[in-house]
Amino acid sequence: MSEEGAPPVRGGRRPATDAEARALASAVRLRILRLCLSEALTNREVAARLGRNPATVLHHVRTLVDTGFLEAQPVRRGARGSREVPYRATGKSWLMDRGDRPPPPRDPLLAAFLEEVAAVGERRLESGRLGLRLSPEHLAEFRSRLDALLDEYARRPADPDGERWSVYVGMHPEG
Repeated sequence: MSEEGAPPVRGGRRPATDAEARALASAVRLRILRLCLSEALTNREVAARLGRNPATVLHHVRTLVDTGFLEAQPVRRGARGSREVPYRATGKSWLMDRGDRPPPPRDPLLAAFLEEVAAVGERRLESGRLGLRLSPEHLAEFRSRLDALLDEYARRPADPDGERWSVYVGMHPEG
């Protein structure tokens, strides 16, 4: 299976609908989106990569298709001639803003990140940590510049010869 590269993100940020917010409130669904970003995968392939039951994964895939985060690609024939539907992430999840919704009890972004790191191993994780003391204005500037940098890279066409990477950024006030 060839790596086609992720589709560039198009459009502006907007508040997520209730259905979109619910769809993105699952670490499993976020991992499915990441897997299907660079290549179209069937439900069976996604389930195998996640080590999960295909029926459970199909429920998540359908939710993501219904909310526009995944889209079905042309049907293909499997090894035994069966009909397979591959799915590809649309990049729409990058454009969603939680708005005024309260955060979920467990952050699905953090949970997905931790599961992905566990899958590749901590030795492959490149990380850094920085303590800052910022005025409200400088904190707003920092967040704005960081968001702009991530948005710039999310909107670039994928390099077909490039290596796949995931980036997770977390910030918290010190207690």
